[in-house]
Amino acid sequence: MAAAKVFLASGKKVKVPTFLVPATQKVWMDIYSLPVPGSGGKTCSQIFEQAGCDTPASPSCGACLGGPRDTYARLNEPQVCVSTTNRNFPGRMGHKEGQIYLASPYTAAAVCFDWFRH
Repeated sequence: MAAAKVFLASGKKVKVPTFLVPATQKVWMDIYSLPVPGSGGKTCSQIFEQAGCDTPASPSCGACLGGPRDTYARLNEPQVCVSTTNRNFPGRMGHKEGQIYLASPYTAAAVCFDWFRH
C-alpha cells in the first residue's frame, strides 16, 4: 500500500526494473482487491501496472533469499539494488560485489524514478 501511494502520487513510470513479491497469500490477494485510499478506487495492482512495474509475483520467500525472479545481477556483473527484504549480504543479488541497500517501502518506491539522479 505504501509503495502504491508513492507511485500514485508521482504519476510517473518507473525507470528501473521493479519487482514485487508479496510475503503472504493474504497480501497477494489484497494487492488485487483493496482500493488504495485517494486513488479513486484503484487497487495496488492497477497502480503498479500503470507505473510500469512487473506483475506482482506469487507469494514466496524467494525475494528474501535472492531467488531468480528478483536477482537480476545473475548476469555476472555487479548491480545496485534497493530492497525491502530482510537480507543484505555479499552475493545476495547474485554477484559478490553487488550493492544491496535495505529500505522502507516508501524509499524503495521513490528510487524507482529519476528523482535521485544528479
